[in-house]
Amino acid sequence: MKIIDAHLHIFPEDDAATAACSAEAEAALRHLWEPLGIVRGVVMGNRSLAAEYHNYPTDLLHYCVGLDGRMLEEGRKTPPDLAAQVESHLRREKCCGVKLYPGYNKISLSDPLYQPIYQLAQSYQKPVAVHMGLTAFPRAHLKYCHPLALDEAAADHPGVRFVMCHFGAPFLEAAAAVLVKNPNVSADLSGLLEDPVDLDIWFREQSGYAALLRTWLAAAGCWDRLLYGSDWPIVDPEKYLAFIRRLVPPEHWDAVFYENALRVYGL
Repeated sequence: MKIIDAHLHIFPEDDAATAACSAEAEAALRHLWEPLGIVRGVVMGNRSLAAEYHNYPTDLLHYCVGLDGRMLEEGRKTPPDLAAQVESHLRREKCCGVKLYPGYNKISLSDPLYQPIYQLAQSYQKPVAVHMGLTAFPRAHLKYCHPLALDEAAADHPGVRFVMCHFGAPFLEAAAAVLVKNPNVSADLSGLLEDPVDLDIWFREQSGYAALLRTWLAAAGCWDRLLYGSDWPIVDPEKYLAFIRRLVPPEHWDAVFYENALRVYGL
């Protein structure tokens, strides 16, 4: 079975002249992925809009240009040519979308700041992926990355394809509702687990949470809009594949692990 990892991170070196994915990193990633059947990945952009930070082997990786650090402090650092910079990425074949981090930036998805980004995404027919759910840092604001915040943006922009990252965890009921209500929203299943962890122990000790995940994935029934993603490097790919296989019924594996990402991100 072929697999696409639709949500991973590659953090570039401080030197902008250094390629985001060096030859050594590329070789290591191929060595890690090939035995698992992972044939392609989507990098969620971080830190910089500079094109030189987004050099990836095109047969292996595409990327979403990320709007994070440039829009911190409630947008006070936003460059005046933000839309033009984003468009310069969307013109690139290897760029398959935009990634927003509203909880970290403390900016509502309905803020006028994002409107040109949505227009560009619709024009180029490339999705907008949005960090949803818990954040890595306590100073972020959850109200901006709750699934209901995405509902508002998706309803107001029906021509834009959105990807709800992390299935909005732990707000699973709301995430399922947003998926069911909005046909222009997909969701990836990344970041639901962090290493180190023993899966058998986790499923025993977290049986209630695992049951909720299965329940709301099945209740939504949107198997044609769920994408496998790992949030690598915070997890071991082999372990995370086994984890998601225990949540998704086998009859939906081809769609969730490969076909949906191929279609949603236009790979």
